[in-house]
Amino acid sequence: MTPRDHTSTSRPGAQPSTPDPAHLLALQRGTALAAERATPLHSDHAGAPAALLDAAEAAVESTAPDLLALSHDLHAHPEEAFAEHRSVDALAGLLARHGVSAEVGAFGVATSLRATTGSGGPVVAVLAEYDALPGIGHGCGHNVIAASAAGAFLGLHAVLGGGLGDGLGGGLGTAVLLGTPAEEGGGGKELMARAGAFEGVDAVVMLHPFTYDVAVQPFLGRRQVRAAYTGVAAHAAAQPYMGRNALDAVVAGYSGIAMLRQHVPPTDRVHGIVLEGGQRPNIVPERAVAEYYVRSAAPDTLADLCRRVEAVLVAAAAMTGCGHELRWDPQPAYLPIRANLQLAARWTLHQRRRGRTALPPGVVPESLTGSSDLGNVSVRVPAIHPMIALADPGTSLHTGDFAAASVSAAGDAAVLDGAVGLALTALDVVADAQLRAALRACVDAAGGVLMPERTW
Repeated sequence: MTPRDHTSTSRPGAQPSTPDPAHLLALQRGTALAAERATPLHSDHAGAPAALLDAAEAAVESTAPDLLALSHDLHAHPEEAFAEHRSVDALAGLLARHGVSAEVGAFGVATSLRATTGSGGPVVAVLAEYDALPGIGHGCGHNVIAASAAGAFLGLHAVLGGGLGDGLGGGLGTAVLLGTPAEEGGGGKELMARAGAFEGVDAVVMLHPFTYDVAVQPFLGRRQVRAAYTGVAAHAAAQPYMGRNALDAVVAGYSGIAMLRQHVPPTDRVHGIVLEGGQRPNIVPERAVAEYYVRSAAPDTLADLCRRVEAVLVAAAAMTGCGHELRWDPQPAYLPIRANLQLAARWTLHQRRRGRTALPPGVVPESLTGSSDLGNVSVRVPAIHPMIALADPGTSLHTGDFAAASVSAAGDAAVLDGAVGLALTALDVVADAQLRAALRACVDAAGGVLMPERTW
């Protein structure tokens, strides 16, 4: 009897099960009802004169072909954190074609960018992100962020920088465009902040693509921890008892984190992956590594969650007889975003001008969130990070579907509507001293200026 050949690859098994959308659909229904009853944020401040707002909006519209071309170009050539060389050059090239020189590599970060327009007066910074995700490209829509920021800056350049030729806003204030690399895990904004990027800035504005138009959406603080376990190698069949399995420590830690999740606040998140797990099945792994993101809604609750996570990871080493090394924050930690409601109210007003209703806090479920290094800027300077809709509410960020949406007709509309909203909000800041005082009062009420690098 001929032995069966076991060398062939087995047939693919069943496809993964499709997640039941019942909970997501319930969230969508609840959000729709809440949106009908919601009262948008209101501002009593005068803001910028209508002539300035009209001029900036017209300037943005005049650059629409270039802005959309930039968005699609970035999308077609995605680059990951700190490797966005082509992307930052494309942004600098767009500015150059409109008569604005830009410094690439500002504040010690090779793929950053800085450009200025206007003179004197208050200073507003518009932030651009352009890094992509591994595998799925611009699944977070950073191409839209970059293009809308560029459009806002060019709108401000027309008014503040003499681009209109009539001195309409000359001497009123200064606008700065900052290209901030590596939001997806690298903390580019924090690195730039430590080098002085936000010194003397009165306000910061940027946006993020989403599935809803939201003036304020909570973003969680986030820390990273890498757990490296050291075991003892041995022959896994002949003498397994002479080994200490580092992969067992990773598995024990992963299981412990899974149990921890039952007993944390609903705003907390912990998720991880295995980076190293051994080399061959017949060798007891002497090294294994896992990495986790730890998130929470406030600095103090994040600190507590980190202590609990560390206890689990250390215990995993003890129970498996392995050595361990925990490395916290190989890249800068992210603080929760501190939204400035006074500034968000101006964004709300200007989005209405574009036919959008920016929802106030508490309408879209807080569970639909993530983290951003904009949090580290927002505790230093009054800032907003509104969300602009470009996809169906059922579409998840960090997916291929969201990447496709970011270059759809809705994605293009978000670029232009967002650019106008950012430009007009920035003009309000430079033109209205009472508004600036209100922005600073919001910072004071939230606990004053924080230095993120001293938090932990």
